[in-house]
Amino acid sequence: MFIPLAADLQTYTLPERFTFPFYYDLHPLAAAAAKDLQAYIENTDFGHDFGLDRTERLGAIGKMFGVLVVQNQEGKLGYLAAFSGKLGNSNEHPGFVPPVFDLLEAQGFFRREEQEIHQLTLEIEAIEMAPDFQNLSRAILNKQQEWSQKIEGFQHQIKITKAFRDQQRATIQTSVENAGKLLEQLRFESMQESRILKALKKQAQLELADAQNKLNTYKDQLAQIKAKRAAHSADLQRRIFERYTFLNALGQSVNVLELFTDSPPAGAGECAAPKLLQCAYLNNLKPICMAEFWWGMSPDSEVRIHGHFYPACKSKCEPILGHMLKGLDVDPNPITAIHPAKELEIIYEDEWIVAINKSPEYLSVPGKNPQPNCLEDLKKRYPHADGPLLVHRLDMSTSGIMLAAKTKLMHQRLQRQFVLRKVKKTYMAILDGILMDTSGEIKLPLRVDLDDRPRQLVCYEHGSFAHTSYEVLSSENGQTRILFYPHTGRTHQLRVHAAHHLGLNCPIKGDDLYGQKADRLHLHAASLGFFHPQSNEWIELNCAPTF
Repeated sequence: MFIPLAADLQTYTLPERFTFPFYYDLHPLAAAAAKDLQAYIENTDFGHDFGLDRTERLGAIGKMFGVLVVQNQEGKLGYLAAFSGKLGNSNEHPGFVPPVFDLLEAQGFFRREEQEIHQLTLEIEAIEMAPDFQNLSRAILNKQQEWSQKIEGFQHQIKITKAFRDQQRATIQTSVENAGKLLEQLRFESMQESRILKALKKQAQLELADAQNKLNTYKDQLAQIKAKRAAHSADLQRRIFERYTFLNALGQSVNVLELFTDSPPAGAGECAAPKLLQCAYLNNLKPICMAEFWWGMSPDSEVRIHGHFYPACKSKCEPILGHMLKGLDVDPNPITAIHPAKELEIIYEDEWIVAINKSPEYLSVPGKNPQPNCLEDLKKRYPHADGPLLVHRLDMSTSGIMLAAKTKLMHQRLQRQFVLRKVKKTYMAILDGILMDTSGEIKLPLRVDLDDRPRQLVCYEHGSFAHTSYEVLSSENGQTRILFYPHTGRTHQLRVHAAHHLGLNCPIKGDDLYGQKADRLHLHAASLGFFHPQSNEWIELNCAPTF
């Protein structure tokens, strides 16, 4: 599994610290290892369709791979390779490290107990497909519809006769000799109809209860088997997690259940990074640096670009790698590093409102870690403002116009315009790639990736509607300057709509989440149009980007 690096790389200057896996710059040694692995992948059949021929084939999907540059006990540099999950429905392939725990081992307990759970599933399906069960289910449904129609029909008839009786009551004179008897007769007819309706409902209830009791015999049996299957599955999952034990550089071993405060997510421990570090520790190899890259077609929900490098996922890997990296000197997290405060750049101000040009890589509002941010800067500048100040916000990496109100009333009026989508927003961006169309629109619904916040997914089932129009300004040197007109304001909307293969398939330059890192994210809020909250005059603010 130890793959030596080329001779010319053996004397390469080693990094001072190990890679921080959740945000990193690609080290040349990791790049060389990844290039070598990619050549191997290209020329090897793993029984997995990566979809690189771009044809629409069922089951074609890319895969995340990882490389860990290590130093052996003789001081030689090499690397370990891994893939996330399974590859070609197998956990093991020549040239790759083994899984931390092999679920697919032929004689393992997982195979045996999986069969037992499968047998319970077959029992459930047999009951659900049994003719008696299905006939009873259909019979109950038919009886419900039959009685519903009968009762609704009688209730409709009652409405007609009631209207007729009301009409008769209106024409009866109380002075007429038989008025009392006539009114009593009408009252009797009304009571009689109520009794009949009540009897109908009771008869329906009795008939349905009888059929339901027969059906419940099957349902009780189903519930027992399903409860048994659920308990068996939960016990199996617990036993699996107990066997996922991870080492760190200090030689400490902890299982996955001890690393998560809540129940571990499915697939915890199956990603490339934990596999690589585990193998290095088990074989007395010193970790030097690492990287992970995507190979193949992107899933329809995510933004994954063939050959691009990505950080480790957070929900599955952060607790595990937090343990596994103990004992290593690791690069600091650049996201939590304290950024220097910046002076507010005011582009418009009057008695009621103020607009600023937010710098890139500067927070709009306070985050989890103490950092300078626009909201606190505004509070210091306007200590007597009685409103919430910021009316909207921009992503930390995005620069451009942000609007603030000096009073609570002005804030409410401006925010209402945003909610009603009366505000006209224009963003300028540079894309990595050339677009064929010069204008168009993108409608891809978005939701947060629960396994890797704050990354967003395209999701037609649970996503929020997101709509963007665009206009190309120019194209040169493999890049496109573009204007975005967002009609909705979803998190990372422009970044995902640009990068996703169902969108423009061209990530914004410098997008470290959906594309490739650069000196900055080339996305800027260049124009903002709105009605002044005091005068109701239409105002359009403009602020050119520095790129």
